[in-house]
Amino acid sequence: MTILFDGIAYGMLLFILACGLALTLGLMNFINLAHGAFAMAGGYVLVILSQQAGVPFLLCLPIAFIVPAVIGAILERTLYQHLYGRSHLDQVLFSIGIVFMAITATRYFMGSGQQIVQLPDWLQGRVEFLGTGMGVYRLFTIAICAVVAGLIQLGLSKTRFGSQLRAAVDDATVARGLGINVSLVFAVTFAVGSGLAGLGGALGAEVLGLDPNFPLSYMIYFLVVVAVGGTTTITGPFLAALILGIADVLGKYYVPSLGAFIIYTLMVLILLWRPHGLFSRAGAR
Repeated sequence: MTILFDGIAYGMLLFILACGLALTLGLMNFINLAHGAFAMAGGYVLVILSQQAGVPFLLCLPIAFIVPAVIGAILERTLYQHLYGRSHLDQVLFSIGIVFMAITATRYFMGSGQQIVQLPDWLQGRVEFLGTGMGVYRLFTIAICAVVAGLIQLGLSKTRFGSQLRAAVDDATVARGLGINVSLVFAVTFAVGSGLAGLGGALGAEVLGLDPNFPLSYMIYFLVVVAVGGTTTITGPFLAALILGIADVLGKYYVPSLGAFIIYTLMVLILLWRPHGLFSRAGAR
């Protein structure tokens, strides 16, 4: 049960890290492989503020969301928007370039070493519940991720902005004719996706580790979550992240010699069963 709990915590963290990519890829049809760079930015914001500036940990988390969101909004307005109508190959090559630029800049300013995150005392240790040992920080991570997942789902399905976003994705020309500012909708969506990546990077800095190679180390995990879950809903990536997180932790605990082989095998089996993802429509883009 303890391993299962750790797997759920890991899966929830994967969802927060990957859900921004699900927004840009699934809803905006844009392949942003630089998504991990925004997650890395959030992690370094946490490290600089909490470890060097003495800012309280809880205050660091919203700032770790805001800073990557602002960076994402600036890059979307200046660079990314010019690639919306381009081929996916152009988008991939461009975003990969952003990744290597981010890695080089981070290594230059922050060094190449692993960053150490010291959690506050109240987030350390473990608690026992029904005979199951649970890490306090993992409980905290699950709670934060669950709230964020619920807010994302409500925002996309129950708000005016969510309706505008779906309309803009389905037919931008008609959406503009109805008075929707498609450009602003896309900019806000991209910024929110970048901010969610930053929040995930901040929450995951202690669990996953943080160094300049973070965007490359975890890029495949983001893509696996989105591919397995599908890109037409948020529910799909959420369930996929939980399944893959639990499978990864169980595999590394019981069969450590296989390493990440377990998660890739599970991905292949699910995609053979559901080629468009768990919750995607067959005709989805």
